[in-house]
Amino acid sequence: MPRRVSLPAADDLFRPTDDKPHLTAAPEPETPAEPGGRTASGRVKHDEKMTVYVTSGELLDLEEARLSLRRQKLSVDRGRLVRAAIAMALADLDENGAESELVRRLSS
Repeated sequence: MPRRVSLPAADDLFRPTDDKPHLTAAPEPETPAEPGGRTASGRVKHDEKMTVYVTSGELLDLEEARLSLRRQKLSVDRGRLVRAAIAMALADLDENGAESELVRRLSS
């Protein structure tokens, strides 16, 4: 008599149990394009990740901005706030090029 127990394979344990295709929620439609054709992605599933290092003062400023928006009845997380700021900066760069606020700040 064998002493080892036969267990099912991982494919058997994690196989679909129904024949219906799984439906995923459609992403929210994007808002009309801002100047320069850039928009923030808003509240959708994001497949890419980027790590950004900030100083404690910058993080505190970001959190204060988030709380200020919350007091104005606009509840957003830090990621959504940063994505909106990135969209604004890139739209300004698209529209104004070398005269954009982004280029001015990066040049100083």
